[in-house]
Amino acid sequence: MGIGKYIKEIGRGKDGARALTREQAADLFGQVLDGSVTDLEIGAFCLAMRIKGETPQEMAGFLDATHERLQLIPAGDKPVIVIPSYNGARKLPVLTPLLALLLAREGLPVLIHGTATESTRVFTSKVLLALDLPAQTAIKSIANGEVVFAPTELLCPGLQRLLDVRRVVNLRNSAHSLVKLMNPCAGKSLLVSSYTHPEYAESMAATFELIQANALLLRGTEGEAVADPRRMPRMQGFVAGRPVELQEAQSGTLATLPDLPKEIDADSTAAYIRRVLAGDSPVPTPIAQQVAHILRLVQQL
Repeated sequence: MGIGKYIKEIGRGKDGARALTREQAADLFGQVLDGSVTDLEIGAFCLAMRIKGETPQEMAGFLDATHERLQLIPAGDKPVIVIPSYNGARKLPVLTPLLALLLAREGLPVLIHGTATESTRVFTSKVLLALDLPAQTAIKSIANGEVVFAPTELLCPGLQRLLDVRRVVNLRNSAHSLVKLMNPCAGKSLLVSSYTHPEYAESMAATFELIQANALLLRGTEGEAVADPRRMPRMQGFVAGRPVELQEAQSGTLATLPDLPKEIDADSTAAYIRRVLAGDSPVPTPIAQQVAHILRLVQQL
């Protein structure tokens, strides 16, 4: 065992590194998740992949290994909407819970999974708690019209350990990209995912095509998989891996701005979400459009 032979291939620098096959990547990542390698090997893997970057085949292999070790959410009679939430809010309120609750209001089961990856942001879990939606402590099926938050550690402890490496080396690793592509559901589902930098749009789209995913991909708000409430982002759909253009990005000068809360703390964000759900404040147009696109994709599953 050991992943030294793989590190030798991926650790030759940006220009000299060789890509792994999907099967090799699955073997490597499985050993990392199982904790059967040393801390030194994990650090070498994280830094080597950070420099080289993951190919779609490698990411598909990482996802294969992760899926084998996930505690899967049982299937229901409607597709589950899966929303990864790992970035949180730094400048704008984190409105991932609003997106989830709007989808639940349409009768869909919604799973948010995530964890706090740093200490300086406001995370979805805190806003959900302020909305009286605490994190789950056991895997269970999700009812239609219900929003559930599942901590990453509950779904896959090995993946949580790998995410926590960031707190030691202060750099993102492959796990931070993987969780935005991960679908922990046993039955039909639609993954809502996001990217922050344009180059990731291409690599994530290629991975969705390769693994034949059902997904909606957009440029998220500070890394969260919810449309920027101020400006319409580009949105692309995938049905069994087949790409579908859904929405062009809005260009030009903004005529108006939504009335967002001035503070981004969990209580202020939760109060704003309650006002929107009650009809006292309008749903920001980009988020309403995102909900509409998700509903149309669900009808194609």
